[in-house]
Amino acid sequence: MPPNGPRDPYAGPEAGPEPPFPIKLCGPVIKGFGRGSKELGIPTANIPTEGLSTEHPTLPSGIYYGFVGLSLKSCPSAAAAAPAPASTPSTNTNTNPASSSSSISSAPESSTSSSIPAPPLVSIHPAVLSIGFNPFYKNTVRSVEIHILHEFPRDFYGAALNLLILGYIRPEYDYVSLDALVEDIHVDCAVAARSLERPAYQAFRQAGWESWLTDFSWMDKVDANEVERVVLGQDGKGQG
Repeated sequence: MPPNGPRDPYAGPEAGPEPPFPIKLCGPVIKGFGRGSKELGIPTANIPTEGLSTEHPTLPSGIYYGFVGLSLKSCPSAAAAAPAPASTPSTNTNTNPASSSSSISSAPESSTSSSIPAPPLVSIHPAVLSIGFNPFYKNTVRSVEIHILHEFPRDFYGAALNLLILGYIRPEYDYVSLDALVEDIHVDCAVAARSLERPAYQAFRQAGWESWLTDFSWMDKVDANEVERVVLGQDGKGQG
């Protein structure tokens, strides 16, 4: 159960991330449990957990924040509608999850594509994420579920995603109701956006770190058939 009382508006030291951060993960956007949009109104972009399991096996479950680099070049439906490639980072740090969807939307494309501009092929965004088993849903498989603090017009399963984790917000909790869970997630989004706006954290979306966030050369080494299998959830992990 979550503790009572007001929550800290910031997470992490003012001076910037401390070990073990920053933590780097990457992977294609895959199908998750299918609850983010439908039940929570907070869509998530999931990536495989292999990198986390092999490189950071002792990382505690919980809620984290950081930046994501996103490439739509490997996602046909999104890339077809995208403008010319651009690497300019997004400055949208909208902290309202209800109006700030991440990469996986349950709404039909036609309902949003006319009002939301097509995203660039390569971009950087702030994000909040959960790593763990989500006690409220009693998951038996560990997952990495990322809510990107930016609005997108359509799904982009198969897109390449680089994740730079910069800090820890709180542990996972069980909740007495779905509403209580959603309320806490909204606070997580606000804490993440606010924390990432500090100069010491903004530095991680610039200079050398920007180069890593927008380097998707690892995707060229991934077997296309394997990507399709994982994206569709055919490996038995994180199926929606």
